Amino acid sequence: MFQRLFIATLSLGTASAVIGQSLPEMRMPPAEMRASATDDNQIGSARLPGVPIRVLFGDPSRSGLYAILLFVPAHTTVSGEWHFGYGDHFDANALKTLPLGSVYSEPGGVKPNHFARTEADPVIVHISGYGPTDTHYFDAANEPKSQKKK
Repeated sequence: MFQRLFIATLSLGTASAVIGQSLPEMRMPPAEMRASATDDNQIGSARLPGVPIRVLFGDPSRSGLYAILLFVPAHTTVSGEWHFGYGDHFDANALKTLPLGSVYSEPGGVKPNHFARTEADPVIVHISGYGPTDTHYFDAANEPKSQKKK
């Protein structure tokens, strides 16, 4: 029993050390978490106008760990209620309401696709992942005009 516990503890310690080496020291009170980027070409924001981000660490456009805060205005979860679903097209019935303190995953690769929305209140969403990350729209007609390919 002790040997199994020791091996499990050693494994967790080793994993923490490996991850810890790639993460920077970071202390950020809420006043420093305001959105820092405001253009409409934000990686992680689905390139939506008016959805600024704050990169907490890493670079979501490159390989490696990253974390961002996504500042989502009302009607477009760190605060507010985020409504999130999986599927190949938007389906309001597939949305699950994620209140303050909720978590969800966006698995890599082509599937599963996902979609989200807010309702009456603005939302702040914390996204962490292993980059690079990108957004591909189900319907190219919904892609923000600033990013449409010519």
